[in-house]
Amino acid sequence: MSMIENSKSRKVEGQAIFLKDLVSKNRSYRRFYQDFVIGMDTLRELVNIARICGSAANLQPLKYILSCDDKKNKLIFGNLAWAGYLKDWDGPIEGERPSAYIVILGDTSICNSFENDCGIAAQTILLSSVEMGLGGCMIGSINREQLSRDLNIASSYKILLVVALGKPKEIIKLEEIDASGDIKYWRDKDGIHHVPKRSLGDIIID
Repeated sequence: MSMIENSKSRKVEGQAIFLKDLVSKNRSYRRFYQDFVIGMDTLRELVNIARICGSAANLQPLKYILSCDDKKNKLIFGNLAWAGYLKDWDGPIEGERPSAYIVILGDTSICNSFENDCGIAAQTILLSSVEMGLGGCMIGSINREQLSRDLNIASSYKILLVVALGKPKEIIKLEEIDASGDIKYWRDKDGIHHVPKRSLGDIIID
């Protein structure tokens, strides 16, 4: 069953999913049930949804590398840095690592500016993954030179982002920034991940 068909069936059952719900559930998950299998068909479907999004000047310069097997996943994982604000955490341990990855590339033979397209595509992939009952994280802290070698990526492709995907194994709570103004995310003693967000009043300028 395709994701679109699955969405229709949930609506028929009275479980319509609204965009605000998807955005709220779409957090930067960094711990997963590693043994949960995400197949290549699912990854292709996620990229297919991103494919039909808007593109600056309709150039469509993004390309993708998909990974859902252990060997390739380990190569990608070894070139990523996780959660810069959590200084005492080196990333997910074995058993809590992503089940799959999508590496987003910019094709420099088409253009040299990818920021808008990349952001749209990555967010679309993550929102779609949440709709499927999954979750993920955009990772920009990448050892790009080594990952290019490990995956034999042609020099004409620029590594933009890695999207890690899996079945989330953590609770993430949003909260308003307190009087200190600190925007750093943190984990409490129970492992719950807290993410401060600026209030609506703080970001709307009259």
